[in-house]
Amino acid sequence: MSDDEKPLDPETARVVAKVRRLMLIASATTFIAVAVVLGVIGYRVSQVKESAPSFADVTQALPAGAKVLSTAVGGDHIVVTIDVGGVIELRTFDPDTLKPLGRLRLETKP
Repeated sequence: MSDDEKPLDPETARVVAKVRRLMLIASATTFIAVAVVLGVIGYRVSQVKESAPSFADVTQALPAGAKVLSTAVGGDHIVVTIDVGGVIELRTFDPDTLKPLGRLRLETKP
């Protein structure tokens, strides 16, 4: 304290102490909130999946005389419906890698 300042009376000293305590709590809360936000951002950046190439050049050979009837895209599959000489065939592919996942032939019994 300097010489020209008067000491605070007890009531004012309590108010000043309470304000300091509230400011300390508010500052600590703000610091913790900013740290949590930066931590979440850091976590999300470190967990980014590698994305598939934006364009993939893939060739899938069809049997002779085959005709594509339809295509459908789902969340984790691409389905291509093919007519191969009167037999319907469904081929599924992975949308990220375009690798074949399976084939289903739908034949009619004579």
